[in-house]
Amino acid sequence: MTQKEMVLTRGGERKAYVKQMFNDIAYRYDFLNHLLSGGIDVYWRKKSVSKLDVQPGDRVLDLACGTADFAIETAQRKQCQVVGTDIAHQMLVFAQEKIKKKKLKQSVALLNGDGEHLPFVNASFQGVTIAFGIRNMGSIEDALCEMNRILSKEGQAIILEFSLPVNPVLRQIYLLYFKHVLPRIGSLFSKDDQAYSYLPASVESFPTISEFERTMQQAGFRNIKHWKLLNGVAVIYRGSK
Repeated sequence: MTQKEMVLTRGGERKAYVKQMFNDIAYRYDFLNHLLSGGIDVYWRKKSVSKLDVQPGDRVLDLACGTADFAIETAQRKQCQVVGTDIAHQMLVFAQEKIKKKKLKQSVALLNGDGEHLPFVNASFQGVTIAFGIRNMGSIEDALCEMNRILSKEGQAIILEFSLPVNPVLRQIYLLYFKHVLPRIGSLFSKDDQAYSYLPASVESFPTISEFERTMQQAGFRNIKHWKLLNGVAVIYRGSK
């Protein structure tokens, strides 16, 4: 199966591909995130966490937590108990070191797990977050249903994901960078020829804003809102159970 077919194919094969890819690039993940985004990813996470309406002491689940940037931001700003889960174990190795350095071991716990099959009882969290991870799921629909299942009544989901700019000129500039410049820089620093080619391909195949909001609604979310960042380069989605 070619890389393009893997990107467009949902299910176990795609999940295995994504798991291996993120294990391979974990050691360079933070550095490349900040480099390739010009550091704006930090602002996007802060903006996303600000949209989450939870109380101090509430439990929040961070799916596809990677190296725990979102989980740490939530724990610090919202004074919550956060559980971060990711399918790629190596990402959690680096996440654990970061949590230790920030002295947040009492606030952030980590779990190696599958976002489509969560080991938590119904209604056990007041919030659930995922940053740049929903498009990597084997089944977006299954992941959203699981997010809804583990939320308590009136609990909120915050989803931060890439999209394509609304402005046609900006979109062309963005796609030029995304398809030709970003993969070369990513390959140079990560020594992975495919990982940063996967990124633009997966974003292009991701549903439009209206399509994704309908999928959220079908999974049981209500009061769905979205906020475009940088003319739609990324989008924050919020939905309530």
